[in-house]
Amino acid sequence: MLKSARDKEKDPEGRMPLADHLRELRNRLAKGVLAILVVTIVAAFFYRDIIDVVTKPMFDEIGCTQTFGELAKSKNAHCAHITVSGLLAPFTLALKVSLMTGVVLASPVWLYQLWAFVAPGLHRNEKKYAYAFVGFGFPLFLGGGFLAYHVLPTTAKVMIDLTPANAENLLPLDDLLDLITRMIVVFGLAFEMPLLLVMLNLTGVLSGRRMLGWWRGMVVGITAFAAVATPSPDPMTMLALAAPIWALYF
Repeated sequence: MLKSARDKEKDPEGRMPLADHLRELRNRLAKGVLAILVVTIVAAFFYRDIIDVVTKPMFDEIGCTQTFGELAKSKNAHCAHITVSGLLAPFTLALKVSLMTGVVLASPVWLYQLWAFVAPGLHRNEKKYAYAFVGFGFPLFLGGGFLAYHVLPTTAKVMIDLTPANAENLLPLDDLLDLITRMIVVFGLAFEMPLLLVMLNLTGVLSGRRMLGWWRGMVVGITAFAAVATPSPDPMTMLALAAPIWALYF
């Protein structure tokens, strides 16, 4: 009887047995997936509008508004014809865009669920930092994605301008959306570096003095990461990713 009472006694640090922890994981995952599913279903009704918003800067920069014959008359005219190939391609596009929107717009919900699952394993004095990580993580990700959204049209223009004379560019819409998604995710995750540095500092793994002492190597490492992470080889896109990370590091 005494043992049962002790088992039911709440841990002052908020910890729980393994079985309860697994049950908590299941519930948190279900809530996060449900939020993504609901937003995805709603976004499916507006997927055309979402595609227009996401791709409009790219279309304005590289989209062809003339016929190929008219373009051939101009030696400096370079653009791309946006295409959709295959019978199932429109459905795949709708599904991909809706799911991407669901993951992004529902991120505050599943980020909170992630924090709520991790929180019982933290000490009381550590839990207050978790709120800050979640609170700053989402805006930082949006900031990186916003930068990528505005850098992409210029990058696309540089790539399209390399087209040989009298050649026509056919750019599949699904490839274009994959490129936009990859750039937004890469930039967004790269902007999370300050949170990683703060976490390493708070846990005592790395001190601020040591991080500052490594600044030369970090500048080189960040440059190499930007060169690999960005899909285009032009230095403008690489610097657009590397420069903000340099600033965030310092």
